[in-house]
Amino acid sequence: MSEKKNSNGRMGRPRGFDEDAALEAAMRVFWEKSYDGATMSELTAAMGINRSSMYAAFGDKEQLFRLAVERYAVGQMSYLHAALREKSFKEVVRAALKGMVEFLSTPGNPRGCLSVQGALATSAESESVKQMMVEVRKQGELALRKRIQEAKKDGEIPADINPSDYARFFSLIVAGLAVQSVNGATRAEMQRSVEILLGLLNYQT
Repeated sequence: MSEKKNSNGRMGRPRGFDEDAALEAAMRVFWEKSYDGATMSELTAAMGINRSSMYAAFGDKEQLFRLAVERYAVGQMSYLHAALREKSFKEVVRAALKGMVEFLSTPGNPRGCLSVQGALATSAESESVKQMMVEVRKQGELALRKRIQEAKKDGEIPADINPSDYARFFSLIVAGLAVQSVNGATRAEMQRSVEILLGLLNYQT
């Protein structure tokens, strides 16, 4: 039987389990319980493997979390990447906010957003994970800031708007929606909040 590289780039025998499904399961545990809140027993039970198999395939808990966050970014957060590609900036804002509401209220998903609450508060031993998530959120703001700069250059938004401040404001809204989701807000309730904001911004259709 031929060997192959595992998720960490190391050579080893083919796994006796579905690595993709195991990583998906781990991501959902982190999403629901946060990095510090997720125990190794909960992770391995959800993944359907033992600890030695987890270490061999994904590395330690921190590396597993990093891989889970990467998966979340390209999968669950794909609606945001799509929104940033909208032609007009009004459509960017509408698509991003409405996509966020649909995502947060999708049946079967854990409440809230992994990128917001996955490592917002951690133990001293998990400081590197906390800082990693700070960087993830900053990268999200950076992508939005670049799109705002394009809109400003094209005259879609007032010249006196500061792209960094606008991106930070948008991040506040996203984080607030995530908290409301954790608090049990329904899709209809969050949609009404978004409609109020779009009205204040004069971004209604």
